[in-house]
Amino acid sequence: MTNSALSPKQLRAREMKADLALLARVLEGENQAWRELIARYRGLIFRCIHKAIGKFDSVLPSEAPEEIFSEVCFNLLRNDMRKLRLYDPERGSKVGSWIGLISINSAYDHLRSCARQPALDQIDGVPDRVDQAPGPLDNLLAQERRNHLDEMTCDFSARDRRFVDLYFRHGMSAKEVAQQMDISVKTVYSKKNKIRKRLLAMSSQTAMAA
Repeated sequence: MTNSALSPKQLRAREMKADLALLARVLEGENQAWRELIARYRGLIFRCIHKAIGKFDSVLPSEAPEEIFSEVCFNLLRNDMRKLRLYDPERGSKVGSWIGLISINSAYDHLRSCARQPALDQIDGVPDRVDQAPGPLDNLLAQERRNHLDEMTCDFSARDRRFVDLYFRHGMSAKEVAQQMDISVKTVYSKKNKIRKRLLAMSSQTAMAA
């Protein structure tokens, strides 16, 4: 049967099957499969990287995307490919969605690293920084992530947005959130897991649309 004769659902199923077969070969340690995986998702990885760092071009070197791409590859391979092994097709996301999410997180990690190590620190003979207060890039990145979280939760109920603000933004403990919202600690953990799954699904969709 040709691709043109398949329904969109059948095409997605065929694509998922091919992706899972390739991933299985990668996890078995097949070098050719690893090269195929990177070739297949190279464009997606770079799109996710550029989307994450786009607002910081003025403070990043031109080679930053390539450096982050290398970090993504390292993160996919490290600890016996732990991040790839964590992929669960039962959650409904594609392999590409998972790799895109890892790419975005790697880009944010790189930005945090840059914020804590300005160019002067990389020159021989320059003493270590004494002032460890957040710099402009720290503050800009923090604001960007807050804005991103606000965008992702704009359709949440008022109660769920308050939960996100207390638990994820302000880092309150489960007991403190329970007291603030007049719910049980058990409910806090249940709500936390549901919201994290929802945010992960939204992030995966964002990665694929990048």
